[in-house]
Amino acid sequence: MVQYTKMENGVVSNLTAEEETARLQKEQDWIDGAVEREAQEIITNRKSEYPSIEECVHAILDDNLFSLQEKRAAVKLKYPKEGS
Repeated sequence: MVQYTKMENGVVSNLTAEEETARLQKEQDWIDGAVEREAQEIITNRKSEYPSIEECVHAILDDNLFSLQEKRAAVKLKYPKEGS
């Protein structure tokens, strides 16, 4: 296991148990935030490339749902959800 250190007044010393716990919590918070940011990016990218509401309405009215589903599937393939 890696032992983290700190420097105070030019003196290097090991982190205390409390400092190590705080460091680990900060690191976990960053990891949790990274996962959330990645999930949000996938949602944003998908929304920007999905067919518009207007395109969906036209596909329904023109009985062209297959084409619409192909477009949606291509976007889902390009931006897969985590675990998919």
